[in-house]
Amino acid sequence: MEKWDGSAGTSAFHMPEWMIQFADQKQEFNKRPTKISRRSLSRSISQSSTDSYSSAASYTDSSDDETSPRDKQQKNSKGSSDFCVKNIKQAEFGRREIEIAEQEMPALMALRKRAQGEKPLAGAKIVGCTHITAQTAVLMETLGALGAQCRWAACNIYSTLNEVAAALAESGFPVFAWKGESEDDFWWCIDRCVNVEGWQPNMILDDGGDLTHWIYKKYPNMFKKIKGIVEESVTGVHRLYQLSKAGKLCVPAMNVNDSVTKQKFDNLYCCRESILDGLKRTTDMMFGGKQVVVCGYGEVGKGCCAALKAMGSIVYVTEIDPICALQACMDGFRLVKLNEVIRQVDIVITCTGNKNVVTREHLDRMKNSCIVCNMGHSNTEIDVASLRTPELTWERVRSQVDHVIWPDGKRIVLLAEGRLLTLSCSTVPTFVLSITATTQALALIELYNAPEGRYKQDVYLLPKKMDEYVASLHLPTFDAHLTELTDEQAKYLGLNKNGPFKPNYYRY
Repeated sequence: MEKWDGSAGTSAFHMPEWMIQFADQKQEFNKRPTKISRRSLSRSISQSSTDSYSSAASYTDSSDDETSPRDKQQKNSKGSSDFCVKNIKQAEFGRREIEIAEQEMPALMALRKRAQGEKPLAGAKIVGCTHITAQTAVLMETLGALGAQCRWAACNIYSTLNEVAAALAESGFPVFAWKGESEDDFWWCIDRCVNVEGWQPNMILDDGGDLTHWIYKKYPNMFKKIKGIVEESVTGVHRLYQLSKAGKLCVPAMNVNDSVTKQKFDNLYCCRESILDGLKRTTDMMFGGKQVVVCGYGEVGKGCCAALKAMGSIVYVTEIDPICALQACMDGFRLVKLNEVIRQVDIVITCTGNKNVVTREHLDRMKNSCIVCNMGHSNTEIDVASLRTPELTWERVRSQVDHVIWPDGKRIVLLAEGRLLTLSCSTVPTFVLSITATTQALALIELYNAPEGRYKQDVYLLPKKMDEYVASLHLPTFDAHLTELTDEQAKYLGLNKNGPFKPNYYRY
């Protein structure tokens, strides 16, 4: 290769022959007619787009995208119209999504296979309000295989997968949900699940407590026939304990959220992966060196902090609980008050289950382009309502991403309008949801079949034996081999060889 020539006190570079040839080719290329080049490029892009997204074209009908599903007259192939989804024509694509999810949900499929002969939910009429995803569809179809009748609505206006809702409707499940519901749509869908002639629920599966709240508010007499409630979120469980404390809880309720399999796997391990997925999909940001404050160091907060720390972010934590606060310190995170770091951080993440964690005062003091999102169930953690004022401008930059712009030009990046980031802006690992869904199914079976008197009008944790059973169903996926106690060892520890292996007060 040619070298630099330092003669005459100057530095002159002699272009190698291959670079001269490339330059000549470039000049020749530039002489070609511009119109032809653009036409060729346009044809190339159009063709590749068609090739890449041909599957999407098969199920997406954009002609009626602007029409509210409530205004459509739709029927499935069996002639039923007892559902309300975005587009029933998407059912085939949704079915493929469900089949993929089944491959990563071994416990539910095993439960379906083992128990469908006995039909432990025969006669059960379950009304559900959860995220409607492919994983939820596997749960619903498992409940159906075990003998239950189900009617379903979404617990989040942004998390519904329209094609999955269509597939469920096509299969005969009364589903009332679509992505992008309004607040009015949200409550209308719940009411359509509950208020139906000739059908009354006797079990509730809730995520967030909205369904339970609606029945208490509108149809309190229904609780005369309801055997129990299964609740899986921090927010919903908190509401149930409030009802119990006030003496207003009139049926037994199962707190799935605080079961070990839900807390450790869904809340911790799931959020450890999905927080990065949600932020990356919406903002395309790089995490290394970014300053992040995570509000709350429960299981969700722990998962978020671990993921961001591993990516090279500088992570601060806020906490009200001294035990969780000490855990954060021992894990190497700086414990602060939000006011102390709000001006300098690049990302604010809430995961407390509380309200007004991030207030308008905090939002006013944030730096330009600060990203604000919520990993808790409810949309109450960030005071989004305070941002809907005349002096602030909202600018939608992509799906679920808004720039809120101040008069001086400062802007923050608000994700999912303060709602749950995980399922609004990303997906959740199916295997983790298999654990949660199996826990929900067993809780429904337990409450529905429990003899009268076993459970009073209170909130209960899932029996430890069931928690262990859920975990054991997932171990074969890893080709894992449990060690078995000998008779002598079991006697020494005072345990049954088949479990439960830990007392209820044990902290995993």
